[in-house]
Parts: sequence; structure tokens; C-alpha cells
Amino acid sequence: MKPLYWEEGALYLLDQTLLPHKVHYLRLTDYREVVTAIKRLSVRGAPAIGVAAAYALVLAAREAASNPQQVFWDKLEEAARDIEGSRPTAVNLQWAVRRQMKVAACHREKGPEAVVAALEREAQAMQEEDVRTNWAIGAYGAALLPFRARVLTHCNAGSLATCGYGTALGVIRAAHAAGKIAMVYADETRPLLQGARLTTWELLQEGIPVTLITDSTAGYLMARGEIDAVIVGADRIAANGDVANKIGTYSLAVLARHHRIPFYVAAPFSTVDLETATGEAIPIEERGEEEVTHCGAVRIAPEGVKARNFAFDVTPAELITAIITERGVVYPPLGENLRLFAQHQRKEEGD
Repeated sequence: MKPLYWEEGALYLLDQTLLPHKVHYLRLTDYREVVTAIKRLSVRGAPAIGVAAAYALVLAAREAASNPQQVFWDKLEEAARDIEGSRPTAVNLQWAVRRQMKVAACHREKGPEAVVAALEREAQAMQEEDVRTNWAIGAYGAALLPFRARVLTHCNAGSLATCGYGTALGVIRAAHAAGKIAMVYADETRPLLQGARLTTWELLQEGIPVTLITDSTAGYLMARGEIDAVIVGADRIAANGDVANKIGTYSLAVLARHHRIPFYVAAPFSTVDLETATGEAIPIEERGEEEVTHCGAVRIAPEGVKARNFAFDVTPAELITAIITERGVVYPPLGENLRLFAQHQRKEEGD
């Protein structure tokens, strides 16, 4: 199931707020609609958000193309700021916007129409790159798992969170294809139940054995010896290897360390933010109280109670066994090795 696609000048987003009960695509032709869709989690997952942001800039450029040159650039830069600010934690969003603006700058002298065409080509390239990246992550990660592995995952880091195949679920898919998966345990992932609604749905469609558990069951299963590995995605990885991911990830890492279970993070290298020194500097989104006080449209908490609703938490690097990227597996010391991977990547790109 594609979370997004581009067709005849419109961005189609699978509305993930309706899953698993209804499959419905939003047809968006205004970049502001994409910003709204990102904020309300119609599209979610760091890689998918990044590609959606890239297409949003195409829409913004197309809208502004009939203006004089300077007005065109003013409007494009304003749109870039709006898009970049739609969700603060996922670095892929900022990465995609900045990549698109560099492409736009390279075509500045050719005029607005040339910029629009270049942005569209680049967004399509990002989408295709993401799928290839996920396949590579899957291959590297599957090699780390034992046969008959019982794997715990949190939130949704599958094809719905990317442009296809997935990061953490990409590892699980590749391992399943190799006959290595005995069971996947999916946390329900409160408060929006991405694990219950999305991860289980994806895995059932592919015939991968999956069991849904409450978030608070994970520690007991570990204590019973029923979990062999934990694999999660990431929304931002700091330069020292600290990882921001869906709220509840940190708790799993602490539990995994106590029970001596490997804890893996699967993410594209574009999620690594070398400009952010540690997890303490990662902005953590706090969303509305109603996502905690309600389950869907049904209130489950008493009127008047206050609620905190952090969308993400930060897992310290020392709790992470390895980070699985399309470039290979990064082992501790994570900060040092992430820099080495980045230097190697820059050298290759320079060549």
C-alpha cells in the first residue's frame, strides 16, 4: 500500500487516520493542504513526511510561478518555512525542504517554470531513493536476527511510514522472507495506536505472524524470555547517537538493556542530524491533550483532567546495540562511527 503518490500535478496521500477501517486517498493541490495533512498525521513517519514535504514545495512553486521573479522567490521561501515548521522533531522533513531549496537555487536563473520542473523531478527522485534505501536497510538488518526470532517493534516504521517497504518493518520483512521470523510483537503504541492500527494491518496483509500487545506488556514478555530483539525506527538521530522516536521507545530500550536483549534502530542516513550534538537538543513535539483524554472520538478520561502528550522521547546512545542504515550497520561508539559513515558518504559524493 503506497502512503503517497504523485499524479497529474496532484499529491495523493493515504489518510492514515482512517486505517485500518477505510482506505481513502486525499487529493491535494495546495501546499497548505499538505501542511495540514502532516500536522494531523494523515501522513506520518519521518521518510514519508520528508517526501510529502518535497512535493508540497512543488505545489507551492507551481502556485507562485505566475508572479514576477522576486515575488516568486519570496512566496517559495515563505512556503518552505511553513512546511519545515509543520512537525519539529522529524529531521527528514527539514532535510527534504533544504534539499529542494538547493535544487531551486540551482535553477534560479532559468525562471520559475524551470524551478517547478526541477523540484518535481527531485521529489520523484527522493521517492525512488527512499524505496531503494529501505530495501538496503532490510537486508543489513535481517542478517542480525537469529532464526526463529521473536521481534518486538513499536509504533509503525513500515511501508506506511516510508515510500515503500519500511525501515524497522523492512528489516522484519527481509527476515521473514529468509525464514527467520517466528513472531512479531507489535506494541499498540498509545495514544494514537499506530501499532494496533497500522503495523498489525501491514503485517497481516503480508502473512507475517504478528501479535498485538499493550505497551505495558513488553517488559513482562522480556522477563519471560519471549523477545529475542527489539527493532524500532527513528525520527531524528543526534550526532552522538541519541535517537528520538515515538514516545515509549526509551522505556523499551531500558527494559531491553536490563534483560540483555539487543535493541536496534533502523533508519535512513538522512535521519542522522550531525548538526544536533545530543538528544537534549532535539525539539520534542507535544501534541494536544485530546489525543490522551480521548480514544478516537470517545472521551475516556473525566472532564477537567489535565494531560501531557509528548509525541516522542529520546533514547540515549548507550542503550542502543546498533543503528541499521542503508550504508551498513553502525555499532558503538555510535557518535564516532556516525561521523565516519558521514565522511565516507561525502567522499563518495565528491568522487
